[in-house]
Amino acid sequence: MEAQELALALGRGEQHALAELYDRFGGAVYHLALRITRDPSTAEEICLDAFLQLWRQAARFNANHGSVQSWLFTIARSRAIDRIRAAGAAKRTEVEDPIPVNAVQQPDETAEFAERRELVREAIATLPAVQRTALELAYYEGLSHSQIANRLNEPLGTVKTRIRQAMIALRQTLAPVLSVTS
Repeated sequence: MEAQELALALGRGEQHALAELYDRFGGAVYHLALRITRDPSTAEEICLDAFLQLWRQAARFNANHGSVQSWLFTIARSRAIDRIRAAGAAKRTEVEDPIPVNAVQQPDETAEFAERRELVREAIATLPAVQRTALELAYYEGLSHSQIANRLNEPLGTVKTRIRQAMIALRQTLAPVLSVTS
């Protein structure tokens, strides 16, 4: 059963779907949280929180707005960043020798998914350097807009504008290829 179908089944209250989704994506969600928080027990809690939120909000899932995997990663990333902020961490550092999220086997990762990922990477590479840098700091390093402004020694409004312009440019570039809806 495809991940999208499992999410829809979960929305209908079919409990087996949650177990199957956890088997498919649990490891990747955990490693994403670990990479951001650098703490295994916190990463475990975040992973469980992400799946709990998926369980509670599965009825709201809409496959036209993105994949289940993206939804879970977004939840986990947000929760991890919230934990870091709550702990008062001024700067996030990488885990030494981290296990990359894509190193976890994804039965669901098809050639189409890999092709889309490559298209996104290519589109990001075409952005002006200032937009690309701000976008990468926000999405790949998990920094807040304020943290990016401090790191780049730029006004907060400038950072927000660059990220917004980058997202608009990516949407325009990728919409025809990926059927992205606004």
